[in-house]
Amino acid sequence: MVGQMSMIDAGILDIVAVCRGMGLLGFALYVLGFLLLSTGHITSETHLYFALNLLAALCVIASLAVDFNLSSALIQGFYVLISLIAMAERARRGRAALTV
Repeated sequence: MVGQMSMIDAGILDIVAVCRGMGLLGFALYVLGFLLLSTGHITSETHLYFALNLLAALCVIASLAVDFNLSSALIQGFYVLISLIAMAERARRGRAALTV
């Protein structure tokens, strides 16, 4: 029985580590997106900028499964929503430009 408990504890620790690692990946994606935007390698008119923000927010949301923070959850939720809206708007503009 003691051996089974330690295996369960190890599994939980693995999940916690993965979730926290996802949060760090999200942080790195936010920084990368801002760096690329700030240095002119990408613009806010590209899908890449919003895709990076979307992926970063989803990674941080995953990390909130083990270290929940309501303020962070709300911010990340809005980043997801805004990124999806911006990407849809850019796709719509692209399709409209093709028909003109």
